[in-house]
Amino acid sequence: MLTRHLQVLELPKILERLAGYCAFSASAELARALTPATEPGEVMRRLAETREARALLSKQEHISVGNARDVREAARLAARGGMLEPQTLLAIRDTLSSGRAIQRALLRFGAIYPRLTAITNAIEPSGTVIAEISRCIDDSGQVRDTASPELAAIRRDVRLVHDRLLAKLQRLIHDVSVAPYLQEPIITQRAGRYVIPIKADFKGRVPGLVHDQSASGLTLFIEPLATLDLNNEWRELQLAEERELRRVLMALSGLVGAEADNIIRTVEALARFDLALAKAKYAEATQSAEPAIIAPATNDESQPSPTLRIRQARHPLIDPQKVVPIDISLDGARVLVITGPNTGGKTVALKTVGLLVLMAQCGLHIPCAEATLPVFEAVYADIGDEQSIEQSLSTFSAHMTNLCGFLSAIGPRTLVLLDELGAGTDPAEGAALARALLEHVLRSGALCLVATHYPELKAWAALTDGAVNANVAFDEETLRPLYKLTVGLPGHSNALAIAQRLGLPGEIVAAARSFLNRDLMQAEALLAEANRLYQQAERAHIAAQAERRSAEADAEQLRNRLSLIEDERQAVLQQAREEAMREVEDLRLEVRRLRQRLLAIGGALDEVKHIEQEAEQLAARAAAKLPKPHPASVQAQPAIRAGDTVRVKPLGILAQVSAVLGDEADVQAGRARMRVKLSELQRVAGAPDLAVAHDAQPATPPPREPLPVDLDLRGLTAEEGVARMRHYLDRAVQAGLPFVRLIHGKGTGALRRAIRDAVKSDPVVQSFEPGLDSEGGDGVTVVRLKQR
Repeated sequence: MLTRHLQVLELPKILERLAGYCAFSASAELARALTPATEPGEVMRRLAETREARALLSKQEHISVGNARDVREAARLAARGGMLEPQTLLAIRDTLSSGRAIQRALLRFGAIYPRLTAITNAIEPSGTVIAEISRCIDDSGQVRDTASPELAAIRRDVRLVHDRLLAKLQRLIHDVSVAPYLQEPIITQRAGRYVIPIKADFKGRVPGLVHDQSASGLTLFIEPLATLDLNNEWRELQLAEERELRRVLMALSGLVGAEADNIIRTVEALARFDLALAKAKYAEATQSAEPAIIAPATNDESQPSPTLRIRQARHPLIDPQKVVPIDISLDGARVLVITGPNTGGKTVALKTVGLLVLMAQCGLHIPCAEATLPVFEAVYADIGDEQSIEQSLSTFSAHMTNLCGFLSAIGPRTLVLLDELGAGTDPAEGAALARALLEHVLRSGALCLVATHYPELKAWAALTDGAVNANVAFDEETLRPLYKLTVGLPGHSNALAIAQRLGLPGEIVAAARSFLNRDLMQAEALLAEANRLYQQAERAHIAAQAERRSAEADAEQLRNRLSLIEDERQAVLQQAREEAMREVEDLRLEVRRLRQRLLAIGGALDEVKHIEQEAEQLAARAAAKLPKPHPASVQAQPAIRAGDTVRVKPLGILAQVSAVLGDEADVQAGRARMRVKLSELQRVAGAPDLAVAHDAQPATPPPREPLPVDLDLRGLTAEEGVARMRHYLDRAVQAGLPFVRLIHGKGTGALRRAIRDAVKSDPVVQSFEPGLDSEGGDGVTVVRLKQR
């Protein structure tokens, strides 16, 4: 990919906008340095990273690299033995902490975001560096007293001597023998030493060293001899403190230098991860879609032409409120000849295709409804007027010079974009040259889009296999271009019509028409009629589509209403059925009570048996007349797809379909996931937002095996134990357990500390405490869980 052609298509402007979505300088630098990949596998990997990042942001919109900074130069300086300042060390700590947090956040989702997880797996923990910097430097950038025992002792002595020095100076300025000589009773500093202001006239009355005088010369700032030794001692301790601070910072810098390679790898991994997030944010901002990538074309002429298909493509640098989407489809053709009036959008169409191809090969989703693209090894663009007075180049010469620069390099995996091919010279020669160039491009196997006014190229495209015409629409009533690209029909310039409507005298326009070739005029008239009929058919097609969508919406609404009516009918029938059965049962009970009463008074049982028989016959007749339950009539409805909102019939809850697997589907209801047969699901149109619905009425999860209250972690490493504990806590919350017991044993205490540190920051934990003696004491941690 030649930089000059990338600039013509304005890819650097897109990359600059992408850099604006990056969180720190290292990722912004990567964004600006992006170049289109030329291998299909690499392009698909980049696009998949963007897809995963968009999915991640949709679930965790606040995820970011936090306070990460590009500290690579600082790490290299430390590796060379340089000393780092406290603020730089804090930036390194914050960057490493951000990397560790990102790595932990994705640790649970490796199967869902494999490419992002692969990026974060390159992050080096460097826990020792984080801990040591935090121990020695506070968040304001001050070195802590506890950074070393020597520093703590020196600072303690500094405070003691300082207090003694100030106390002695206070006694001195309040001494009645000294007070008359003071300009004012204050203590101040000059050159880092404490002094008092003495009136210049009484210079010798207070013995001491003069360090400064006022601007007027009336005041001298004197360090009294009485405090000279204390001032000296205080200053010596300050110098000792500075030396110890330098020693501490050098030690921390040495620790950073030893981890320099790991720190650099962490910054680079964070930059790649943040770039993926930036691509996702840019895709959302531009309402972009992921293009489908197809295998590249080959040199074998028997192979079909590469498919390039973009629907509702929008140029990302044009105002979204003004841009008109275009559809471009090259199925089986290698050359698209675009014709139409000036300012009709031909050049914008060329730039849109070229820029979207480059964006896709950079791993960016592109602003369109859907797209299918091949992967090109090179994209060449000859667009714009490049005449140069300094180089004595006319428009024609400039175009030819540019073409000669890449003509020999084009091949089957090349995209060529040509604007006004052959323009700037004699029209006959220009048209002939343009045709010869297009035939050369066609033979090379490259994919080519060309904008032209030459009618000869329209005819060539209509009669040549592998070439196809296209036109940009124009409203002859308003004399305004519609910026709409139509593939399959050539366009016409409308020059005479525009001239007449703009006020050119009719006799001049008529004379111009008489000079035109009669066959050419007939061809232009036929083209105009064909375009008119095409636009009429397209308007009818759009109207029909709107009617179809309206009819489908009405049908869907009707299906939902019928489904609700059927549910209500079944509920009424069931209620009637239950009421009738209660009445029959009441009758049986009454007969049994009557039998017992007759037995109690010694009555004959024959009559009772007769009554029982009549009661059973009555029950049988009542049951026979009850409405029988029957399955609701099957309503024709669209196939259930991932993302649909459905009702789980056995549970009576709403859920969202995650994936469809044969005759079953994975659905999400609140925090519960389950696999259900498609026959037990009913698609629901216009359902409320599931997050809101589940907050208002929590979904009942499907029955599952009971989860034990105890989790035995003994024998595991700290990392294994924390990972298993997090998974277990998630399951415990879903199972509704109020508390759990984590059995980690006592041992060295490493596993216990790791488990309790992880529990402390887990969002599902309400509180935790050591177990009772009967439960295992300090070898057990009892965790109380937040209830949903």
